[in-house]
Amino acid sequence: MTDRVPLSRRERLIVALDVATTAEARALVETLGDSVCFYKIGLELFTSGGYFELLEWLAQRGNKVFADLKFYDIPETVRRAVANLRGRGVAFATVHGHRSIMEAAAAAKGDIRILAVTVLTSFDERDLAEMGASATLEQLVLSRARAALESGCDGVISSGWEAPMLKAEFGDRLLVVTPGIRPAQNRPADDQKRTVDVAQAFKNGADYIVVGRPVHKASDPKAAAESIQATIASIFPT
Repeated sequence: MTDRVPLSRRERLIVALDVATTAEARALVETLGDSVCFYKIGLELFTSGGYFELLEWLAQRGNKVFADLKFYDIPETVRRAVANLRGRGVAFATVHGHRSIMEAAAAAKGDIRILAVTVLTSFDERDLAEMGASATLEQLVLSRARAALESGCDGVISSGWEAPMLKAEFGDRLLVVTPGIRPAQNRPADDQKRTVDVAQAFKNGADYIVVGRPVHKASDPKAAAESIQATIASIFPT
């Protein structure tokens, strides 16, 4: 369960370094400069080589790091994997929202905040039906969030669509971290199905947003990040 330390306004933007190589990731971080202080590094970079060197480099720069590896394995393997992240400068780490996995991760987390994935933002009701789920998407998100809290996790990964429901149910007892952020107008067609814009995400109750393509594919990534920070500043004056 997360404590109630006030959130840093500028840390509410987490930029996803969803690029092909760690060299590209470092170049993007250099380009963004002081417009961003929190970064997500995920599976693509994990399999490209140099993941932990990048993590260490980010931590040495004073950046916060979100290790988005979405652990999903037998509980003992997950427990050991999470334990191996301790002491590396990881602020957040993700696991899939199954109770035994969440319990194992929470038991080994140390000072890492464990975030449980409820339902991926690339999924919709049809995807769940194909997986054999009998619950609605909202019911599944709520059930997994409740299990995350009971298991000792600190927060959940949830689309902005479900954030109001989660905040109404759990308040400040669970962090809500929202990916799938897209511009309010002319949202591009891509693999994300349950998207919201920056302002809507926070209006709906998100504590943090994770933004990838709208920043790193922008013609001016730093300007794009600064624009998001300006929107955040207008929502959270202090």
